[in-house]
Amino acid sequence: MKLENPTGTALYSIEKAIKEYRKLAQKNISKVVKDITVDQCLILIILHDNKDIAQNELASLVFKDNASITRMIELMVKKEYLNRTIHHEDRRKFNLEVTSKGLKTLELIQPVIKKNRQTALDGLSLEEIALLDKTLNKIIINCKK
Repeated sequence: MKLENPTGTALYSIEKAIKEYRKLAQKNISKVVKDITVDQCLILIILHDNKDIAQNELASLVFKDNASITRMIELMVKKEYLNRTIHHEDRRKFNLEVTSKGLKTLELIQPVIKKNRQTALDGLSLEEIALLDKTLNKIIINCKK
C-alpha cells in the first residue's frame, strides 16, 4: 500500500500541491512557448507590471536569491525576453525592460495561466478559496515569527 502523505502533515500536502501545480503550469506553458519556464514567466509578469522594481525585490517575489535571479535575468536577456541597461543615476543598478518578444510571450501565456488556475481550483467554492488563502497566510505569518 502506497502512502499518499508519508509525513502525515498538511505541510507535506501543501508542498505536493505546489509541485503538482508547477508541473501542470510548465506543461501547458511549454505547449505555447517552448523555451520559457514558469519562473521566467513570473519575472516577465512582474517586470511588465512594475517597471522600476529593484532586482532584490524581484528576487523576493519569485522566491529566489540574488545570484539565482541574476542568472535568470542573464538567460532571459540572451533569449531576448528582456533588455538590460545600466541605470542612468546609479551605475551599480540595471534597468530591466520587457522586449517585444517578451510582450508577445505575455499575450500567449495569459490565457494559459488563467486556464491553469481554473484547473487547479476546479470544484472549490469562493468561500473555500478565501479560507485556503486565509489559512496559508496564517502559516506564512507563523513561519516569519
